[in-house]
Amino acid sequence: MLPRDMFLHGLKPTLHIAHRGGALLAPENTLEAFQRAVHTHRTDMLELDVHLSRDGEVIVAHDDTLERCTDGEGPLAALTLAELRKLDAGYRFTPDEGRTFPFRGQGVRLPTLREVLRAFPALRLNVELKPDVPGAEAVLARLLTEEAALGRVCLGSEQDVIAERLYEELPDACHFYPRDALAAFVLALKAGETPPEDARYRVLDMPLYFGEVRLVDDVLLKAAAERGKWINVWTVDDPAEMDRLLAEGIGGIMTDRPDLLRQRMDASGKPG
Repeated sequence: MLPRDMFLHGLKPTLHIAHRGGALLAPENTLEAFQRAVHTHRTDMLELDVHLSRDGEVIVAHDDTLERCTDGEGPLAALTLAELRKLDAGYRFTPDEGRTFPFRGQGVRLPTLREVLRAFPALRLNVELKPDVPGAEAVLARLLTEEAALGRVCLGSEQDVIAERLYEELPDACHFYPRDALAAFVLALKAGETPPEDARYRVLDMPLYFGEVRLVDDVLLKAAAERGKWINVWTVDDPAEMDRLLAEGIGGIMTDRPDLLRQRMDASGKPG
């Protein structure tokens, strides 16, 4: 049994978190993006998403279809790992609105979560399980157990039903708030009320803004700290917002521009 605070143990604000590895710098959710984030921009944590292939492999990818990021078509879940390996995961990436595609034909592939865990054996990961497929959480739990990675992974889903099944499968792991539970926490504070307590979730992975309303403020930061919760905000690519969040002492900043965040963190002189 793991102590529930193992993932958070020793962490200090503010964490540099590469969202999908840094989706504006390299093909998202690929080893190429993750390696650049870790080795070039000294990221503290990788944020990534996972699906299951047809043959039950845990694949790192955001979308449930293949068109946006690869040269493939149709549902990811319809293909086996061997079939997914044939796709070019760098095919669609362009840094200049379609003028060039520097990663096409460069051997960029959709990685498995096992490959990512082994490539970065000491790094913390924020892992979102995407598909609402009962049993997927058991496959993910088995993989993390086999790789002895439970202590360095924070798990969750945007969908409350998936997050609840993940918690039931791995009650001793770190879990982040799903959408409805997160909304209940934040909206209560905005209304001047006491937020509902939910001991299942330790981390608030949340947007910085809802429409024009900036969600992170002194009230939220104080309430989270009093309850032993950690806050990571997404997806922050503006240097001025990065500077403000660093000054506020936010737990972690998720960004598609890990290069800019590293520059701002180094300039601030704060740890991270």
